[in-house]
Amino acid sequence: QVELVESGGGSVQAGGSLRLSCVLSGGDTFTNYCMGWFRQAPGKEREGVAAIVSGGGNAVYADSVKDRFTISRDNSQRTLYLEMNALKPEDTAKYYCAVYHSSACVLRTSALKARIYNIWGQGTQVTVSS
Repeated sequence: QVELVESGGGSVQAGGSLRLSCVLSGGDTFTNYCMGWFRQAPGKEREGVAAIVSGGGNAVYADSVKDRFTISRDNSQRTLYLEMNALKPEDTAKYYCAVYHSSACVLRTSALKARIYNIWGQGTQVTVSS
């Protein structure tokens, strides 16, 4: 059984930084999973934040976080990361990591569509105060 567990959320003032982690346990070889981060604020739809291919070489970001957030993965540790800098109050949301199993990860903005991911973590809350 594949399980994703996120950590690293918290409360921070605007302009601050946080680093989210997501550990994948169970399942297949880690590099067979395409991975992404999503977020959902109260009353809003789930939004794709960033996605990364299995080898870690290519990533895609939502325009709202480009140049502030960095997605990365450590395949040896079966861990996905999201480094968040210059945080804004509008970044406040519950952040989820998600994966789907594939030998060919979707690239570009299609990788930020929640419907292509079939395994989700429970989420970690990020709150940014002004």
